[in-house]
Amino acid sequence: MSTLLAPPTVARPAPAPAPPALLTAEEFYTRYGRGGYALVKGVVTEVSMPGGRHGKVCVKVAYELEAFVRANPLGHVMSNDTLVVLRRGPDTTRGSDVCFVSFDTLPKESVPDGPLTVIPELVFEVRSPSDPWTEVIEKMLDYLKAGVKVVVILDPKTQSASVFRPQDRQEMLEADQTLTIPDVLPGFAVVVGRFFE
Repeated sequence: MSTLLAPPTVARPAPAPAPPALLTAEEFYTRYGRGGYALVKGVVTEVSMPGGRHGKVCVKVAYELEAFVRANPLGHVMSNDTLVVLRRGPDTTRGSDVCFVSFDTLPKESVPDGPLTVIPELVFEVRSPSDPWTEVIEKMLDYLKAGVKVVVILDPKTQSASVFRPQDRQEMLEADQTLTIPDVLPGFAVVVGRFFE
């Protein structure tokens, strides 16, 4: 007598998880505006929180820029990971360590309480020890694609500055060299090492 075998069961793949809901910059700011996150193409991503050395370098940058801009009323200097809307549909925001926005771009009395919806002319980013260069470069490219004219990345470990512009090669400056930004802040000049003192 023969035995009938049951047909093999076919494992069905589990349904794919639903993609995360895309947020606008304003929704992101309301929910995550306390820091530690960025919005990339509508999706919330976690970012590392900076340490003490990082904060000190940011203060030095903000001080040098603010002193120059106060003497030459050209625009606003902002720091503390100011949230900048870089792209819409889906939205991308980045928290700039220090940025400069001219009065031509953002009138003197028009600084918003929420995200910055105009593109700064100049952004400084300070590399943290936990930041891989791939992430730093991705952030820099987001800024340039959005229309930022100059992005300066300061690396406390090497006490150097990397300067990026949309159409130019990267400019590397060591601690004893002078950083100038004539296309955004004519007359501004700081020896790179001063940011790391």
